[in-house]
Amino acid sequence: MSKIQQRHVYTSESVSEGHPDKVCDQVSDAVLDACLRQDPNSRVACVTLVTTDLLVLSGEITTRADVNWEKVARGVLRDIGYTHSDVGFSADDCKVFMCLHPQSPDISQGVTEGEGSYHEQGAGDQGMMFGYATDETEELMPAPILYAHKIVQRLAELRHKHAADVPFLRPDSKSQVSVLYDDGQPIRVETVVVSHQHTPEMRNAQLRELVQQVVREVIPERFLHQDMTYYINPTGRFVVGGPHGDTGLTGRKIIVDTYGGVGCHGGGAFSGKDPSKVDRSAAYKARYVAKNVVAAGLAKKCEVQVSYAIGIAHPLSLNVDTFGTGVIDDEKIQDLLENSGIFDFRPAAVIKSMELTKPFENGWTYQQTAAYGHFGWDSYPWEKTDKAKRLKEAANLT
Repeated sequence: MSKIQQRHVYTSESVSEGHPDKVCDQVSDAVLDACLRQDPNSRVACVTLVTTDLLVLSGEITTRADVNWEKVARGVLRDIGYTHSDVGFSADDCKVFMCLHPQSPDISQGVTEGEGSYHEQGAGDQGMMFGYATDETEELMPAPILYAHKIVQRLAELRHKHAADVPFLRPDSKSQVSVLYDDGQPIRVETVVVSHQHTPEMRNAQLRELVQQVVREVIPERFLHQDMTYYINPTGRFVVGGPHGDTGLTGRKIIVDTYGGVGCHGGGAFSGKDPSKVDRSAAYKARYVAKNVVAAGLAKKCEVQVSYAIGIAHPLSLNVDTFGTGVIDDEKIQDLLENSGIFDFRPAAVIKSMELTKPFENGWTYQQTAAYGHFGWDSYPWEKTDKAKRLKEAANLT
C-alpha cells in the first residue's frame, strides 16, 4: 500500500485555452459537440493539428449530423482570441485542411448496443483508466493543479472581459504552482511560474503586478505568504506564441487535463472522443467514484483504477488505493464499489447515468472540458457527490 510522504513540495502545471495543444483539444471537442447536437449516437474520434497559418482536422466520424467542419473550427479559434494575422495564426486567414472518414466497422461491431455475443454496448477500446480525489481542497482536487488552472483561467477571463485593462495579453500562456505539503496536506504555496504571451510593447513589471493580483484572488489566503517566489516570463519575452510559436496537437496535455501528475494515468487522452470511448467516459466515472468515496468519509485520498477490453461491457478489473488514509480496508471499499449496486461501470450505464451524449441539456459542453482541466468544476456530472450518503450507509459508518 502506498504511503503519504510526510514533508515535500509538489508541482503541477496548467496551460491556457490559447496554448497550441489546447486549441486543438477545443476544436476536436467542438466537432464532437456539433455532431452530438444533431445525432446523440455519433461516433467521433477527431484529432486536430495547428501550426503557423494552418489547421488540419483529421480522424474517424460516423454521424447523421450535417456539420460544416471548417466553420466549427474557425469559430473556436475566433472565440479563443486568434483574430489578428500579425500573431501568425488567425481564425479568418489560416488554411484549413480536412481528412475525415467513418469509424472502422471492426470497432463499431463490438461497441454498438445489441451487436456481438454480449448483447450490450461494449467498451470502445481496451485500456485502464484512473480517477482520483483528495480532501485537501473543497473541490476534492490536488491543490497544485487546481490553483495552476485557476491562475490561467482568471488571466483569460480578464483578457476576454476586461481587455481595455489588460491590452497587452495575448491568448497563449502557462502556469505552474509548487505547494509545500506536511503529513499529506497542503501548507503553503512556495513558487508560482507564469509565462504569458504579450504584445511587443508590454513591460514585464505590468505582467508581474497582474499575476500577483490574480494569485491573491484565486489562491486561498492561508496558503499565501511574503516569501513566495514568482517567476514571470522567465526568458524575459514571450511575443511569438500560440500555433505560430509551437505546433499543437489534440491529446498532448493529458496530465494538465487530469490531476497534475498526482496519482496514476492510463495514457489515454479525452478530447475529440465520443463517450463510447472508455478512455474518456470511464475516466469520468472513476473520478466520480473516487470523489464519492472521499466525500463519504471513507478515505482522505482515493484512487480508482478500472480496465476494459474492446467490445466487452463489464470491466476486467477494479482496484482501489487510499494511500493509507482509508477508515476501512481498501479491499472492503473495493467490494462496496463492485457489489453494492451503487455504481455500474458498464459503458452504456456510465453514458446513461451521466447523460454523456446530451450534455447541452444539462448546461455544459465537451468543448468546455477541453480547457482548464476536466475535473474540479461543479458544472460536470462526474463532479457530483450524490452517492456519498449511500456509500457511507453501506460501509456502516452512519
